[in-house]
Amino acid sequence: MQSLILKSDSAEVPSLESKSSNQRLSSAIRSFFSLVFRNKEGAIGFGIVAIYLGAAIIVLIASLLNITVTPYDPLLQNVGPSLGGPSLAHLFGTDFLGRDVFSRVVWSLPNDFFVSFAVVAVALVAGAIIGSVAAFRGGLLDELLMRFTDVIFSLPALVIAMVIAVALGPGLIHMMFALMVIWWPPYARVARGEALIVSHQNYIEAARFAGQRTLGIIFKHVLPNISLTLLIYATLDVATVVLTYAGLSYLGLSVRPPQPDLGEMISTSQDYLITAPWLPIIPGLVIAVAVVGFSLLGDGLRDALEMG
Repeated sequence: MQSLILKSDSAEVPSLESKSSNQRLSSAIRSFFSLVFRNKEGAIGFGIVAIYLGAAIIVLIASLLNITVTPYDPLLQNVGPSLGGPSLAHLFGTDFLGRDVFSRVVWSLPNDFFVSFAVVAVALVAGAIIGSVAAFRGGLLDELLMRFTDVIFSLPALVIAMVIAVALGPGLIHMMFALMVIWWPPYARVARGEALIVSHQNYIEAARFAGQRTLGIIFKHVLPNISLTLLIYATLDVATVVLTYAGLSYLGLSVRPPQPDLGEMISTSQDYLITAPWLPIIPGLVIAVAVVGFSLLGDGLRDALEMG
């Protein structure tokens, strides 16, 4: 992935030094969104993600306020005929208990999206700090941190997450924790590579000669200047987390029935693939479209960055 660093020409050093870390981070975020609409893929992906995320936020707020924003209560049984097909009354049909599938799909969105965003956010922050510290300090600390990172990275993530989730027991928080434990190593490796480049820039040397502490340099100068690359990587990575979480939910390691969840809905309705195909296919399509949206957004951002 192409590095995004500020040029080290002597003419540009004063302007860089005059900016605060907050200004540089804000600039990276603005650059992130400007790249989104630079090509068609990124714009389409952003539109898909925005729709999904908007729906998830609305449902989350509605659940906190104890109000219903869907045609039916997702837990209420016998709101329609058992295994009823899609219709105007039930857009996605009904399941074997007569529950409205559309309502259950909509109410399951916060689980998949906020777990994915939380896991990626924690992995990004932890990996960025570990990788930057390893690159900046070097020596024995770098060796220890990166060997530990390599050990965690070499473990099969899905299997380790399953082991942790089984040990803690089913539940959304337990699943989130299990994924957070094993998801940060790639971010640490990306951050270390970017930080090694940034650490040789003139303004870093100037900060060292000025007597700034190592952690101060990392948080004020290094992290803001590698943030855009990490954000683009994180955007691509959300799709992987969505798939992984759906797989673990399919195995029954997330929320417990009758609470709706996309992976769990596929698992409990797979026996009806012939007689009522909409039951497993619709949740699967919702997951697939979300993954495509994040993938398009990430690919669009990466291509726009590489084109300059």
